[in-house]
Amino acid sequence: MCGIIGYIGKENPKNILIEGLKNLEYRGYDSAGIALKNENDIQIIKSVGKISNLEEKISSEKIIEANIGIAHTRWATHGEANEINAHPHQVGRVTLVHNGIIENADDLRKKLVKEGTTFKSQTDTEVACALINHYYKDDITTAITQALTEIKGSYAFGIVVENNPNLYAVRKDSQLIIGINDKELFIASDISAIINYTNKYILLEENEIATLTKEKYIITKDGKEIKKEIEETKMNAEAKDKCGYEHYMLKEIMEEPRVLEETLKPYLNNSELLPDLSTYEEIHIVACGSAMYAGMIGKTLLEEKANLKCYIECASEYRYKKIIYDRKTLVILISQSGETADTIAAMKKAKENNIDTLAIVNVKTSTIAREADKQLFIEAGPEIAVATTKAYILQVAVLALLSYKAAFSKKLIQEFDIEKELKALPKQLNSILEQQETYKALAKKIYNENNIFFIGRKIDYSICLEGSLKLKEVSYIHSEAYQAGELKHGTISLINDMTPVIAVVTDEEVKEKTISNIEEVKSRGAFMIVISTEEYKNCHENIVVPKINDFFQPILVVPVLQLLAYEVAKLRDCDIDKPKNLAKSVTVE
Repeated sequence: MCGIIGYIGKENPKNILIEGLKNLEYRGYDSAGIALKNENDIQIIKSVGKISNLEEKISSEKIIEANIGIAHTRWATHGEANEINAHPHQVGRVTLVHNGIIENADDLRKKLVKEGTTFKSQTDTEVACALINHYYKDDITTAITQALTEIKGSYAFGIVVENNPNLYAVRKDSQLIIGINDKELFIASDISAIINYTNKYILLEENEIATLTKEKYIITKDGKEIKKEIEETKMNAEAKDKCGYEHYMLKEIMEEPRVLEETLKPYLNNSELLPDLSTYEEIHIVACGSAMYAGMIGKTLLEEKANLKCYIECASEYRYKKIIYDRKTLVILISQSGETADTIAAMKKAKENNIDTLAIVNVKTSTIAREADKQLFIEAGPEIAVATTKAYILQVAVLALLSYKAAFSKKLIQEFDIEKELKALPKQLNSILEQQETYKALAKKIYNENNIFFIGRKIDYSICLEGSLKLKEVSYIHSEAYQAGELKHGTISLINDMTPVIAVVTDEEVKEKTISNIEEVKSRGAFMIVISTEEYKNCHENIVVPKINDFFQPILVVPVLQLLAYEVAKLRDCDIDKPKNLAKSVTVE
């Protein structure tokens, strides 16, 4: 959610800022803006909608010569999406962009109004800007420090000031980095915004204030200068290319066999790299969205295969829920970005109670990766499409490995040749992805529908939840996933003539039960699509996937649903990579 890029150097930053904003589009936004600064002037240009709208507006205006700039993509929280509420905001001598939410903005606004401040927007960001300006007398870092003592909530600020030649940055609970090369300096929400210019960066920690000049950077906290380690990313500019694919989503689905192989490789001959979950009495898996649905698969495997008491919790509920930690407990946090606000809060709650935490995360430099007690990294690389695909598959794979090790440690399963299984898995997955024509043909039969339902039992139900979410996210079709046995308790009334119902049937223990439910909905007129590990003829469409070990079976089923959702969305002419109202990294509540 929201993106920040800032520049200071010898070049006019206009094009650099626009390019950076485009690289941050995956985060989700509904307006955008830039501020350009030279010795005498600050020029602010904002627009609603796509960055192309901002580009068009910039091209129609006379642009000042500048060497400093900040820019922002906004995902509306306080106030509707319009130009007034778009960033950057300017109050007095201070101009800033902001990611996050100021929780006490209303109280601060009332205080500032009493002291003579006039506000133009509905945003919490303008309040933060006004507060810094209120305290700004001679030294801007003193003003920022004083304002931060009053601000409650999350923030990443990029700040420029009239008659001041520097660029400033500070953060709390929202990531911000400093990019470095020989000629110029940057601030950014993440490295992808500036990867065309540098792969070197510094991670700002909470309430460290960065002062960037044309020649150097200084980072202070509580008035004391701090020396920081310069990091390097392996990401390159080519990693953001579509590589000939029409959409990032399709590219990222097709990358699944490769990234799966890279993620599994370290564990083929060294299971010691995996923590042994069998030493815990209780597991809490905490995540949001697709990561939570991956966690549901992990919960089923841990319970069914390893006899471990396991709970799956939505992070936004877990952070406020009363949790009784009366057993030896491990909290597993799953997040692609590692910056999901609710999941970070859940992690902090666990740590405050002295509970062990394990992160399954893609971004190695993220907050969750840095602060969790243990980490397991997936090797998804950049995931640009808002709807996750390859990261989800890797999360499931890591959870399957953890479940296998726990079950084997407890002597609940016989050892099988897991190395052979894991080496074969990417090739088997590739065979699923190669059937695109099948998914295209099926998509043509259902893309005009208004309602589509998914049914399954046990682990198949967890798979259905992710399949339904993907369809909703990218095609905007109303879709629901139900436990197949729950249908007769009211929801079967939703089935009309030729209503598409997608059933997942891979769990041998409940296969016959699910088939009975298939017959129930089919007899009421449903257009029945069955995804199964063996041929099932009594349906309209049947997609058969290879039968493999139970631990890894979902990895061959979910990509079918991902590609089906993609093909449906394509036929409906949807904005597949950037669905409306959605953000890749949800950094606010």
